[in-house]
Amino acid sequence: MEALTLRSTCLLVWATVGLLANGQSAPDASGLPRAIRVPLRQSARAEQPTPLPPAAAANLERGNAGKRHASRKRRGAAAAAVATRGISFVDMIDNLRGKSGQGYYVEMAVGSPPQKLNILVDTGSSNFAVGAAAHPFLRRYYHRSLSNSYRDQGRSVYVPYTQGRWEGELGTDLVSVSHGPNATLRSNIAAITQSDRFFINGSNWEGILGLAYADIARPDEKLEPFFDSLVRQTSVPNLFSLQLCGAGFTQNYSLGSATVGGSMIIGGLDPSLYAGELWYTPIRREWYYEVIIVRIEVNGQDLNMDCKEYNYDKSIVDSGTTNLRLPRKVFQAAVKAIEAASSTEQFPSGFWLGEQLVCWQAGTTPWHIFPVISLYLMSENHNQSFRISILPQSSTGTVMGAVIMEGFYVVFDREKKRIGFAVSTCHGE
Repeated sequence: MEALTLRSTCLLVWATVGLLANGQSAPDASGLPRAIRVPLRQSARAEQPTPLPPAAAANLERGNAGKRHASRKRRGAAAAAVATRGISFVDMIDNLRGKSGQGYYVEMAVGSPPQKLNILVDTGSSNFAVGAAAHPFLRRYYHRSLSNSYRDQGRSVYVPYTQGRWEGELGTDLVSVSHGPNATLRSNIAAITQSDRFFINGSNWEGILGLAYADIARPDEKLEPFFDSLVRQTSVPNLFSLQLCGAGFTQNYSLGSATVGGSMIIGGLDPSLYAGELWYTPIRREWYYEVIIVRIEVNGQDLNMDCKEYNYDKSIVDSGTTNLRLPRKVFQAAVKAIEAASSTEQFPSGFWLGEQLVCWQAGTTPWHIFPVISLYLMSENHNQSFRISILPQSSTGTVMGAVIMEGFYVVFDREKKRIGFAVSTCHGE
């Protein structure tokens, strides 16, 4: 969920498949403007992908899609993971829940005595904020008056997003992640007292955990974000990783209403959550998790646009958004290329803007008519790039879901200023 900046047109795409190393030279990073958004959430489960063509360095393919392994089996695999600085990741496996298109949340304990709340995980903002007043869409909310450890800062805060906004009062309190590191910290917390189009009916989360950098924190960059406080006050290393498993998740949760699941590994990464190698792209600037896209292809055909166009005004990895958002010029070129490479030229223009639907009878959606879309990210070696490919897929609930993160295990290595991608084992056998 991105704090309000320049709003770009969105393009709905289909499903992630794999990573390919690419030997082409990446453009000089100097002077590059900021670019598109690489979203990290979709609402559908991928079918078995078509194998990708051979690559110069590596070919990482997703395994067959299917039902996710039971939690117990995956927890057993996690036990073999290499712990970082003595931190065990076993209890962090499967600690995310959510609903398709409504975000992933983790349970957190706030205050003394602890009040348990479900908190949306968002790499596209930096404020930790919780509902602190009754709201029609909240089953529960944070009661500051019941916490012996709450400290009022005497300041108000207002945060607008591309969709929705909230305002509240700043304070600090003791906080821990229920299925996270064995640590309690004092964190800045915004008590949301008023909001508009922020909370989602039936989403089952009551707050937001902004995991980006202090530069975009509100009301200003002097407000220390949660993860910075966690690293400073505890022995937790400065990195976390996310596996978002989408609609293929089959475990039941407390209310029986959660339809997606995943894992947030705080302080490290877990080898059981990915297959093959991790490919890293540098974090260009520490505000959002900004990366550099060097090329976009539709069915293998390069859009042949200046790299600066792809990266206007920024490219960010954001777990709190649903769609792949493109700058207007890139969006128009991509739609033109998609229409030329497929049988979608008869689709109404409103389809691409998310204003109109094109529907078929259940089970007859012709996914084969949609082309493969590929994004090339600059690698740590600036003379190379690697490719994230997106294939058509079937969907539940919506005609097309957004896709980038739910095909991958994504490592936010803040210590080394890089983001890693590997093929996720969410639906692997």
